[in-house]
Amino acid sequence: MESHLGLLFVLGIGVLGGTIGALLFQKLKVPQVVGYIGIGLLIGDTGFGIVPSDQIAQFKQLNLFALGIIGFLVGGELSGDIFRKYGKQFMGILMGEGLAAFILVGIASGLVIYFVVHNTAAAVAAGIVFGAIASATDPASTIDVLWEYRSRGILTTAIIAIVALDDALAMTLYGLGTSAAGMLMGENASFAAAFMKLSVELFGSILLGGVAGLLLNWILRHIHHSDKVLTFSLGMLLLVIAFATRMNMDVILATMTMGVLLINVAPQRSKKLFEVVKQFSGPIYVIFFVLVGARLSLGSMPSWLWWIAGLYVLFRTIGKMFGAWLGAKMSHADKVVCKYTGMGLFAQGGVAVGLSIMASQHLGNLKVGPLTLGDIIIFTVTATTLAVQIAGPPAVKLAIKLADEIGRDINEEDILNANKVSDVIKGTPVTIPEHAPVADILKIFSDTSEMVLPVIKADGRLAGQISLQNLKNLFARTDCWEWLVAADVMQPATEVLKADQTLASSLELMREVGVEQILVMDESGQKTCGILDSRTVRQWLEKELIRRQTAVVAA
Repeated sequence: MESHLGLLFVLGIGVLGGTIGALLFQKLKVPQVVGYIGIGLLIGDTGFGIVPSDQIAQFKQLNLFALGIIGFLVGGELSGDIFRKYGKQFMGILMGEGLAAFILVGIASGLVIYFVVHNTAAAVAAGIVFGAIASATDPASTIDVLWEYRSRGILTTAIIAIVALDDALAMTLYGLGTSAAGMLMGENASFAAAFMKLSVELFGSILLGGVAGLLLNWILRHIHHSDKVLTFSLGMLLLVIAFATRMNMDVILATMTMGVLLINVAPQRSKKLFEVVKQFSGPIYVIFFVLVGARLSLGSMPSWLWWIAGLYVLFRTIGKMFGAWLGAKMSHADKVVCKYTGMGLFAQGGVAVGLSIMASQHLGNLKVGPLTLGDIIIFTVTATTLAVQIAGPPAVKLAIKLADEIGRDINEEDILNANKVSDVIKGTPVTIPEHAPVADILKIFSDTSEMVLPVIKADGRLAGQISLQNLKNLFARTDCWEWLVAADVMQPATEVLKADQTLASSLELMREVGVEQILVMDESGQKTCGILDSRTVRQWLEKELIRRQTAVVAA
């Protein structure tokens, strides 16, 4: 029971503390993900040690779930149209930034290792592994910043595509690099066997995600209850993550393939699914990044490892910046893509940490002076992850700000909050005098599409309202149509709107009251100036959303 309470405590302090940290950092104009990681640092071994490392290790499955959701949502951003239009540019940038970081970090870290231990094989082996890990970019924190600042445009599209594909490139370089490192350090290893194993893992991940995507698409086609969509989708995601983990495949690549297939095979059907999963994933993201920060422990690093860490960050940054620029330039990408893509690729997180843990297991017996190569990799990647996770998200924000893409991912909520009731209602509403007989009222309703109409006094002020629902009981009683008047059958207009209210608050009130139409009052609050129809708002909203998104793309 004690351990369960401990886990619940970690979840509670992680979600609550992370949310508070995010709000504080947002006040300082810093991306919220830095606040999550900062709270993690405070509660972990680097800070006050509130959450011990053995408890953090128990959340491995939750971390995999978070990475799986990230991969799935990233895949949902990659439609076939994007790759048909920009595929060549994306591949050029990917190879440029990945290989440049690999080469520069590999040379720099290898030289430091050589000057410390004077062992050429150990230096080359360490350089290869460090270079491979440096090529990875953290998709989680990068995508989180893009979503937080509602970014949209060619640079945003390029960054999303690169961080999605970077995982496969980093795994390829890592798999070949660790195999080469093992052979250099005297391990009996076959390069061909390592390449074959890597190919099976990568293509197996793609196959697993593709099959799962097709199966989920088939399920969604036969589900007509929206409340079941999230349940089936999360169940399928959990199964894919479990199979990928069990068969040593890449979780992000498998779930990303699943998302890519869905968005391209059934774009309309899956659009709502991605929105629901994104809303559900909020608390999971928070605890994931808090645990990333809590896992970072830097107290036991030898002083010379700080040199490796510093050079790693420096040359990885140069490699990402220069490589992305060169790849974009050679593939004739847009100016903003050439100038700013590298800034959006600084973040390093779950993928790099995962590769360093794998490296420590594969190379844990290889001695480099007083330490093993695995220990050196773990220590260095931990330190550099802290540095680039703090600097990376602000760099992503700066990149999309310089490219003028912040706030351009316009959605329905933005439009509803930015527009007023007066922007939708048109013309003067039909009114009913309070002394009009029911026969005349029925004639008025038959000539209009409205379901509710205002009843007015002789001076034009609002007296009440009549709806078709009020009149239903009178349909069979034709004998009273001539002597019953509007004042006899009307109801008080207790719930009305003002013309200057936002559409968002107006629709919320209509949902609470349970009506499709509601009276709108003028500035005086005494006379009606229109009727708001929720169906009309929805039609207007769809057209306005298309118009604004088209304007953003054209700009």
